This record gives sequence, structure tokens and C-alpha cells, in this order.
Amino acid sequence: MRVLGNVASRILFENERVRVWEMDLAPGAESATHRHDLDYVLVQLEGDRIAARFESDSAGPYKDYVEGTVEPGKTRFIARGGIETAINVGARRYREILIELK
Repeated sequence: MRVLGNVASRILFENERVRVWEMDLAPGAESATHRHDLDYVLVQLEGDRIAARFESDSAGPYKDYVEGTVEPGKTRFIARGGIETAINVGARRYREILIELK
């Protein structure tokens, strides 16, 4: 049986409409495998390269493995359903803010 973890490192704020997380990964570190049950907005803060490895039953917009360059300030909306592990494949610390929309 698969055990899923939190969608990011820690909760910064939560109310009845949103939940705000911080993701903080050292170079080479991986997040817990997690499922995004809510649509969310992701804001990259720092880092150089980030990747995500998706589970075979992931229902989100992405499948398999995605890797890209970090652009501090880059913001994007992502639909719920993804089951993934975030991986810092860069040489610098990676940080993002993730805002779940309830």
C-alpha cells in the first residue's frame, strides 16, 4: 500500500478558502510522494533546476517525469489530480510557495 505525504514542507497559512504551503528542498533532496487533491497556484522563489516524477495513476495534467529551469517569480495555475514526487535536481536550494484553492 502506498503512503502519501504532504504536498510541501510546511503550512504557512490556512483559512476556509486557501491553504498556503512552502516547499523547501536542498540540492538532491526529494519531497514525499503526494497527491494534489485541490487546484493550486505555484510560485517559484529560488533555485536553478526542479523536477517532478509522476506516479502511473496520476490524474493531473502531467505524466511520467518533468524537469525544468527555475525562474524566481514564475507563477502558474495547476489543476488537481497529480500524484508526484518533487526532486531538486539543481545545485542550489529550491523554494516555492504553493497556494491550494479550497
